[in-house]
Amino acid sequence: MSTDDHARRTMRANRRRDTGPELAVRRLLHAQGLRYRVDHRLAPPLRTRADIAFTRCRVAVFIDGCFWHGCPEHATQPKRNAGYWGPKLARNIERDRETDAALRALGWTVIRFWEHEDPSGVADAIAAVVRTRP
Repeated sequence: MSTDDHARRTMRANRRRDTGPELAVRRLLHAQGLRYRVDHRLAPPLRTRADIAFTRCRVAVFIDGCFWHGCPEHATQPKRNAGYWGPKLARNIERDRETDAALRALGWTVIRFWEHEDPSGVADAIAAVVRTRP
């Protein structure tokens, strides 16, 4: 298998929803009695979909992948095809900031976590925010 074939297979294996970190957090939230929507489109015409959304209290949760969203601890810059990947990853970060601002302007509380964070701590932080909202 060539390097390009390997890269292609790796990229196709990336999931938009139901990642391991998301599932772990969702299980813990459900165990705490919280109900939510998954991969929910928040505010058309925005294309944004929250990983976890609490629609009644307008809390949007994103569990960001370290590579795709530029984690300060774990992000890496690809060496192959850097001219493509550098701007693409930078645009992902910029889009995240734009999304946060647009959702806040519409009355949503936006909280973001990294995929490497402890699911128990993430679930507790989410629950604390949701329980303080009307």
